[in-house]
Amino acid sequence: MRKALIVRGGADFHFPVETTDSFLPFLADAGFEVEIADSLAVYEDQERLLSTHLILQCWTKGDLTPAQQAGLEAAVKAGVGFAGWHGGIVAAFTDRNYQWMTGGWFVCHPGNFVPHQLTVIKDHPVTEGITTVDLNTERYWVLTDPLNDVLATITFTAEEPWNEPVTHPAVWTRQWGKGRIYVNTVGHHLPDLDIPEIRTMIERGILWAASAATLPHQR
Repeated sequence: MRKALIVRGGADFHFPVETTDSFLPFLADAGFEVEIADSLAVYEDQERLLSTHLILQCWTKGDLTPAQQAGLEAAVKAGVGFAGWHGGIVAAFTDRNYQWMTGGWFVCHPGNFVPHQLTVIKDHPVTEGITTVDLNTERYWVLTDPLNDVLATITFTAEEPWNEPVTHPAVWTRQWGKGRIYVNTVGHHLPDLDIPEIRTMIERGILWAASAATLPHQR
């Protein structure tokens, strides 16, 4: 049986308990034994991290200690998958090494809830069969890494103060050491995650991120 560790907490406005709980049936059906941590101290427990195939994080506006950042990154580099959505992964911590690992950082969501469309731009197991998704939620303006494998984007129309259309990555994957990372910037609250195409991409992203993990400490 594979193991998944859910790390959740931080700002309540992203509903870390409710949103991660909504994925528990899927994780069970996919054959994961799930542990839940509500403290970032878990990132200092290398034995626990290296006994899991996947870390699913939903933590907004937190503070990683140097030891916690180093522990999390060491686990990912060793092959543990890392996945999340929205502020739970790209507005989690101001630590620059964490942002470097995940490949992006949230800047703002102009206009708050705005009708817009997510567009798939690359064939990938995560996006198979999905072309566009109509949304009415926050549009994440993000700073991202060129190493990201961008799977889907959103486009901001020409508005003040940027005055021309701007396209931003919305779904991406990346490799960090031996570990796989999956990010989806959609998911402010449960109604976003209940959109079938968004739910499907996140579930597939979870499986994709976990698929490379081989519990290296047990070799």
